[in-house]
Amino acid sequence: MKEVIQTALNEQIKSELSAAYFYLSGSGYFELTNLSGFAAWMRMQSQEEVKHAMRFFNFMLDRGSPVTLQAIGQPAANFQSPLDVFTQALQQEQQVTTQINRLYALTLQEQDYPAQILLQWFVTEQVEEEKEMHRIIEELRMAGDNASALLMLNNTLGSRQAKAPDFTAEARSAPGI
Repeated sequence: MKEVIQTALNEQIKSELSAAYFYLSGSGYFELTNLSGFAAWMRMQSQEEVKHAMRFFNFMLDRGSPVTLQAIGQPAANFQSPLDVFTQALQQEQQVTTQINRLYALTLQEQDYPAQILLQWFVTEQVEEEKEMHRIIEELRMAGDNASALLMLNNTLGSRQAKAPDFTAEARSAPGI
């Protein structure tokens, strides 16, 4: 694997772990505000982001490339409301989408076909991630200051189930995840 691709993939691992850290911070906020359904949703999202990082991690190792883990910064921790948390989450996802798209463009330029296949999954995943954030934001806006509506949304988010295992070839790069 070319060094430029290795560097970009290492950076993407950092981004995925940073996203996981953000969602964990959001989970803490929701626990302290007695919105355990929101907190559970955020924790599950954090775990999903770690799985994404592991996909890149294992992909690099499978190709004999070194993984250089980088320091991640402190996530946001001062949230004003559930809407604020999810607005920041959407911004985070949009940033990750931009990074994935740039990484995909780089793999096209460098003709790294295995990395392109891996990234196709991430391109689709980011569409889903942004769609979900938009949906939750709109539901929070509709709920407004209505405590009953907020509690209903809390219950709905708390019932989130983990995604079914992905047994496709590109998931092979993340054994046990």
